[in-house]
Amino acid sequence: MGWNTWNKFACNIDEPLIKQSADQLIEYGLQDLGYTYINLDDCWQLADRDADGHVVADPNTFPNGMKVVGDYIHSKGLKFGIYSSAGTMTCQRRAGSLGYEAIDAADYADWGVDYLKYDNCYNNGVSAEVRYPAMRDALLATGRPIFYSICNWGEEETWKWAPTTGNSWRTTQDIFDGWSSIEYNFKKSQEHFEVSGPGGWNDPDMLEVGNGGMTIEEEKTHFALWALAKAPLIIGCDLTTVRPESLKILKNSNLIAVNQDPAAK
Repeated sequence: MGWNTWNKFACNIDEPLIKQSADQLIEYGLQDLGYTYINLDDCWQLADRDADGHVVADPNTFPNGMKVVGDYIHSKGLKFGIYSSAGTMTCQRRAGSLGYEAIDAADYADWGVDYLKYDNCYNNGVSAEVRYPAMRDALLATGRPIFYSICNWGEEETWKWAPTTGNSWRTTQDIFDGWSSIEYNFKKSQEHFEVSGPGGWNDPDMLEVGNGGMTIEEEKTHFALWALAKAPLIIGCDLTTVRPESLKILKNSNLIAVNQDPAAK
């Protein structure tokens, strides 16, 4: 459970937004309900690595670097998530991690990263069963516990190999803020419900609650379906402007309890 930048902000992210969102999550009491991660998505990094092969935070939007961002998030009692792609570039053509798994994982550990969302763009046709375990092994080698979120869009029969590779795995293409996407992603994600369980979950993508493209009744159903499916509950709206009705949905403690209880079916 947590919050991610992409669904609302896409590439329009910077250090003040991350800090403000962390503050707002706590102010609303979301942390007390289990929302723990503050996750940066694509566009925090430059397209080119430095001379030693390290990925570089965009100096215009993150002038103090990723460790400072992570330290701030940790100071609030929250966890720090970051993003890369199992390809030569991210989906927004920033530096990807294919071939740089060990150096990137070591940097993430040094920065205090607790969560990695690992995308599928510009993968050069290399099998997912090669690319994703490579980062898994690199993360494990750091000795730091880092939640590993596989984002290969449910391709290459993810259900067969992802449960032994990551902590969650995308089962669908990207979600969008409309009921047809909610319905499709839920149904698609349930096709292999049996591989999901404690320690590893099917992921029909992040929540669209609060983004304004659905009615409140549709948002209620969206949240309930994700809770029932034991999907990761990752908020994707602007916490500074979310309407009270949507915030109430995100704070539904009864549905959160269903989502979090391994015995609840």
